[in-house]
Amino acid sequence: MRNRILWCAAGVLTFATGASAQASQVFRGEVSDSQCALNVHSLTRSHQEMLKSKSMGGTANTCSVYCIEHLGGYLVLSTGKDVFRLDRVDLVHGFEGQKVKITGSFDPKVKQIHVTKIELDDKH
Repeated sequence: MRNRILWCAAGVLTFATGASAQASQVFRGEVSDSQCALNVHSLTRSHQEMLKSKSMGGTANTCSVYCIEHLGGYLVLSTGKDVFRLDRVDLVHGFEGQKVKITGSFDPKVKQIHVTKIELDDKH
């Protein structure tokens, strides 16, 4: 009986560890705000309209920061066709409006990247 309990505990621990450990991947795109990237106030999934109006600043960076601070947006990685929510604001803040390379794990249930490393992308 004791061996059965130990084997069950070991199996549960192995399953829990395997389920929570996700492989690290590399993602490339532009750090943006959800407002522009998800067409909340943009027709092109970009900052294009906001930059023309100059109501949100004059650069992709100032537009993203404004939308996050004043319009309820959140940080995302825009890859052109896909938009992924980013956690770890402490790592990502400062890269708004820039092309980046992010290393992290992806949670498909919430379409979010858990960021472990971010750097400017010289290939983008």
